[in-house]
Amino acid sequence: MSADLPEKMTAIAITQPGGPLVLKPERRALPEPREGEILIRVRAAGVNRPDVQQRKGAYPPPPDASDLPGLEAAGEVAALGPNVTRWRVGDLVTALTPGGAYAEYCRVHETNALPIPHGFTFTEAAAIPETFFTVWNNVFQRGALQEGETLLVHGGSSGIGTTAIQIASKLGAKVIVTAGSAEKCEACEKLGAALAINYRETDFVAAVKEFTDGKGANVILDMVGGSYVARNYDAAAIEGRIVQIATMGGATGEANYAKLMMKRLTHTGSTLRPRTVEFKAKVASELEARVWPLLAARRIAPVMDMIFPLKEAWRAHERMEEGDHIGKIVLDVA
Repeated sequence: MSADLPEKMTAIAITQPGGPLVLKPERRALPEPREGEILIRVRAAGVNRPDVQQRKGAYPPPPDASDLPGLEAAGEVAALGPNVTRWRVGDLVTALTPGGAYAEYCRVHETNALPIPHGFTFTEAAAIPETFFTVWNNVFQRGALQEGETLLVHGGSSGIGTTAIQIASKLGAKVIVTAGSAEKCEACEKLGAALAINYRETDFVAAVKEFTDGKGANVILDMVGGSYVARNYDAAAIEGRIVQIATMGGATGEANYAKLMMKRLTHTGSTLRPRTVEFKAKVASELEARVWPLLAARRIAPVMDMIFPLKEAWRAHERMEEGDHIGKIVLDVA
């Protein structure tokens, strides 16, 4: 690597499984970019729920990934590994990483990085990859959402939810969301949700059926699981697609398979982090073609909740676990 780079960097390590305060700064050697990889001088890093699960010891990193948390980073290309073809030192990029973004430097395969959209700050750019990759893969690739269809998103005010509302509505779908307060519902509607349901006050199944004239939702993006499984089957349209991306309400639940058969439902799911570099590259390519123009035109943008300094990552995790955030929580690394 270049002699201009420092030998050591500050990183946030998980010192042991536990609460937010186990996240502590430490000095580490810079990661060495491997074949096809770039080294990013991280200026901002996104905070996501998988980071929280990893901190608790419930979501170990994939083989060969950094043990540091952090799945998305924005900054400048600082060094190139062998046979990198797209990027040059100094290019501004935002990237989906398998881990390691809670640090001043991280490495990522060049195909999993994208240019920072024109006019976006580093903190805004760091709020893009994890949620945009997740939404594109699950709503549009697995769920096959089409223009004119109805999408139901649980957790509408989350980073995933606010991203799904914007992309789906701009691409011609009607979006219904559930959220836990009037404030969150209002925020979702301002982003383009056609209907926001306060699940603490209203039965979302009945509300979805009423809004769709009894037809139900064509695609359901669910991060709850548990008791929502059966209710999603009720809320889904004929030939509906239910995509599971988390199980915050429980990893098991009762399902009425007769309803699944009668409605010809598809219930699928996925996790993004363990997928191959090649798979993520395909998602990145589709995002750059379909969604990056919307970002460049500021027709959509990540919803920002709060920004914390890197060394106060524990505060960012506290904020996420409190559950009051609307949109993305980001670490300022610069």
